[in-house]
Amino acid sequence: MQPDARDLIEIAGITMVPIGLYDAPEKEPFAPFAEPGRCFFSSYQDWAEGKSIIVSEDNIKCPGGGYWLCGVESMPRDNLVKFLAEKEGLKSSPAIIEKWLENQSPYRKQHKYIVIGPLKENQYDYLRTVTFFVNPDQLSLLLTGAEYHNASPGGFPAISSFGSGCGQMAALLGDLDLPKAIIGATDIAMRKFLPPDLLALTVTKPMFKQLCNLDKDSFLYKPFWKELRQSRVKTVKGE
Repeated sequence: MQPDARDLIEIAGITMVPIGLYDAPEKEPFAPFAEPGRCFFSSYQDWAEGKSIIVSEDNIKCPGGGYWLCGVESMPRDNLVKFLAEKEGLKSSPAIIEKWLENQSPYRKQHKYIVIGPLKENQYDYLRTVTFFVNPDQLSLLLTGAEYHNASPGGFPAISSFGSGCGQMAALLGDLDLPKAIIGATDIAMRKFLPPDLLALTVTKPMFKQLCNLDKDSFLYKPFWKELRQSRVKTVKGE
């Protein structure tokens, strides 16, 4: 059963619907659909309107998205390495890009379709990650929530990692069966499709459950968050 995120969303003041990344055998349950652009994040407004996009080998327009979500290499590795290092200048040398790619495996899908769009409760079995689009205050709140049930022994439940926006939605999280989160939408190539004040936090299903189950004793219901929100209202009013 899909956890209920309504209280979390209301208290946080999140206005954009959470977006699910699904690995599903059928596409029909996710209708209505929008046509994905070259960058998946150009569908931001479509997602806000309740539409989903389908990512499969026969409709990939973004080479990076095809690689990170479907494992499809649309160009020879040598060409990709030179493109990222020399044309785009994302790492200091092709050798560094090569090493980075060796250390970061793409997501390996299990079914025919990768679907990205608003959460569908009846498709929870196929949900792989949930992405919240949030402002800095809301990001801080969710990151605090990611730590609430975790003592961080040997590692932190929330990370930030270099990578494409679509890579941050699944592949760069690693083991999706663990309660983990990654700060996303830090890819400067895709940020133009988002409002300038928003970042993303993508979480695995176990972490999504933890966030939705923040109880009345948690910080979510305590003065720190209330005071922060009140201070922003005063700032807007010029007080």
